[in-house]
Amino acid sequence: MSESTTDRDPDPDAEAASITYDGTGVSPLAGVGTAAWYDPGADASLDDPPAPETVDPDAERERFEDARERATTELERERERTAERVGEEEAAVFDAHRQFLDDPQIIDGVEAAIDEGLPAAHAVRRAFEDPISQFEGMDGRMAERADDLRDVRDRLVRLLTDGDRVDLSSLPDGTVLLAERLTPSDTAQLDPDRVAGFATKLGGRTSHAAIFARSIGLPAVVGVGDDLEEIADDEPVFVDGDAGAVTVDPTADQRERANAGRGVEVREERVTTADGEPIEVAANVGTLAELEGAIRQGADGIGLFRTEFLFLDRESPPDEAEQIEAYREALAAFPEGRVVVRTLDVGGDKPIPYLDMPDPENPFLGERGIRRSLGPDADLFETQLRALLRANAAEPGTLSVMFPMVATVSELEAALETVASVADDLASEGLDHEVPELGVMIETPSAALTAEALAERVDFLSIGTNDLTQYVMAAARENDRVAELHDPCEPAVLRAIERTVAAGQAGDAWVGMCGEMAGDPDLTDLLVGLGLDELSMSAVTIPDVKANIAAVETAAAETLADDATDAAASAAVRDRVAKRDRSHSRDSNPDSDSDADPDSDSETP
Repeated sequence: MSESTTDRDPDPDAEAASITYDGTGVSPLAGVGTAAWYDPGADASLDDPPAPETVDPDAERERFEDARERATTELERERERTAERVGEEEAAVFDAHRQFLDDPQIIDGVEAAIDEGLPAAHAVRRAFEDPISQFEGMDGRMAERADDLRDVRDRLVRLLTDGDRVDLSSLPDGTVLLAERLTPSDTAQLDPDRVAGFATKLGGRTSHAAIFARSIGLPAVVGVGDDLEEIADDEPVFVDGDAGAVTVDPTADQRERANAGRGVEVREERVTTADGEPIEVAANVGTLAELEGAIRQGADGIGLFRTEFLFLDRESPPDEAEQIEAYREALAAFPEGRVVVRTLDVGGDKPIPYLDMPDPENPFLGERGIRRSLGPDADLFETQLRALLRANAAEPGTLSVMFPMVATVSELEAALETVASVADDLASEGLDHEVPELGVMIETPSAALTAEALAERVDFLSIGTNDLTQYVMAAARENDRVAELHDPCEPAVLRAIERTVAAGQAGDAWVGMCGEMAGDPDLTDLLVGLGLDELSMSAVTIPDVKANIAAVETAAAETLADDATDAAASAAVRDRVAKRDRSHSRDSNPDSDSDADPDSDSETP
């Protein structure tokens, strides 16, 4: 349950009191607009079912199959649109929805209910009840899968009842959307140029609504609880996606902050720390459509170009020419910058239908990344390398290629030998090519422990903190029962990062980071202190991180990093980071009250 607070101004002539409701902020943005409640109403449109003897089971089964086909068509269209607007990883949720449409348990449940005399729409509602309840009984991210099932259920019910779909893409300018929850289909429709933000009663940071909000740059607060219902339609609302607060009747300062955007200037130029140490700030992208957003937010280049999108949502892999075109487009977007391309990283939680991929009990410990590229996907790997080397010869800018999920020096050496072999083949064919910078991702404990040997053989190391944290802490990313362990601020993870940076420096290899940790503005000082040369992140957080880099003194950041790596627990690390942030804030604001309690939780809106 959220907490609400009232800020009352003693001046009787002041503006109306503001009421704030607390939730979970999911994007470092703020917006102000007019509240509008959203009720999809699909399930509520069903009346009581007719008498069973009046229902024709064969006709209802036919209607159900027709609805499934139409739903599949809709999902394919929405997936394509979402991949273009938001990103390939976010669009993958619609692949899961299509799988639910083909789930034998659900299909059998619908057909059994029809055989009992229920019309197709009522049968769908019944068949989804148990699966939704099962997911709701789980914790964290698994519980959020219930939203995916609701989305599929409501889509089928709407199609079976000829119901109208609420068009969220054409909301009035300045709308703050309020809802119990938002499904992936709902959130994918939102236009950040029209919608000022959204807030939901339910949901968490890993919900699809939260992920979409971060990807499209939309202020959002989730998990506010029932208190959100106190807000009525047409009331003025301020959504603070950074602090996780929703305020009714916002103050003049809050309105000014929202109208000024995030309040952080977009810096097109590269930045250095306050004492002149350069740090490259790049963007993670999953599709070519995301390049424009990266440029708009001031990215110096691309620090992680996920190439999986080229291989997904199709019946066969892309050929060499198609890949060359994609890589050239990415390089052309940053002619004076660096584009770091990750070779095909499939397996684990990223299957590709047309590849012969096993379904192991623990996919994260199985055949994925470089293990497949050197094994069953060797032909795809060579084709991708040919395309990369040829694209590198045709465009300005710096192309860098890194290999994912490397665990041993022998794996890296085999990958480097493949690059050399491909270069020889291209030379013998008389084709222009150029070998790019080559690097390795540090995602496994073994890679961190052998980073010195790896750094001697490549130009750079890139730390993928999402997987590195998962493997160091033996805590699966998708298992919220161990979510507290999946924290990159755990001292063991920080020491793995520290070791990797030292290995890169010793081996004359630059070291970057492309996990979520890199895009957390609260951790910028810590990462600067650890010695990272490059930070790559979701484009929406680039302005905040650049601003923080420009304000930090390297020596102070190094002291913070030393304190953090000496800590015994992640809570102690975050406490030291928070104290550093408060000190940094006072140093940058000499007019602030120097006698204020540094541990006070009070804030002025």
